Amino acid sequence: MLTVDFRRLPLRQGDFVLDAGCGEGRHIFECFRHDCSILGMDLDHRSLLKARYVLGQMRERREARGRFLLLQGDALRFPFPAGTFDKIICAEVIEHVEDERLGITELARILKRGGKIAVTVPTLVTEHVYDKLSKEYFRTPGGHIRKVIPQALANSMEENGLRVYAVGFAHAFHSPYWMLRCIFGLHDDQAFVPLFYRKFLHLSLFSTPLRLAEKICNYFFPKSIVLYAQKGEKVRSTEFGVQSMEF
Repeated sequence: MLTVDFRRLPLRQGDFVLDAGCGEGRHIFECFRHDCSILGMDLDHRSLLKARYVLGQMRERREARGRFLLLQGDALRFPFPAGTFDKIICAEVIEHVEDERLGITELARILKRGGKIAVTVPTLVTEHVYDKLSKEYFRTPGGHIRKVIPQALANSMEENGLRVYAVGFAHAFHSPYWMLRCIFGLHDDQAFVPLFYRKFLHLSLFSTPLRLAEKICNYFFPKSIVLYAQKGEKVRSTEFGVQSMEF
């Protein structure tokens, strides 16, 4: 289940890719299939173990050509020099941190000039709906702590030399799922209706017609918004106060 569209964030041979907040590795698996090096960082040790197991299985089955390294640590505090990575993925992380500007500044620092980044966050509409349906949605430890305004996020990226060149939407089928979770009990994993709908989500992963239907629904009620950006050589201000990029 990919949030990032790799047609908009194309991987090239020899790329050094960072997945900041990689979780159980869903985007790493796709990167690993290409002839590039991928580094995944996450705070959760168990998630990293799951990712390592799947990556090991992929290597044994010769389904991958790249190299990988997994590190446990804060996904927005990086022990890397400036300009380390060719591509960066930061999927569903910004809504878990207090200050998105500091996070974006750090991501921009370690991205090479000319490099590309994809940042994904929940849509503002769905987050408002979930907040209305459940008082626990923004109070669960390890969960979302604030609503991210996409325009503010885009502005932070532009301020750090990251020119947004595309916007995408994803996971429309997950929008009703989290509504049901909020209605029937956010922490009740055995509630019948959300559990039944979750089976539908699993089915949709392997059904071409359902995947196509979700792509259409993404135009109406997506769960996630994706900002794709490229780091410019430098940022300069025009006489009108508008920032422009030079590559």
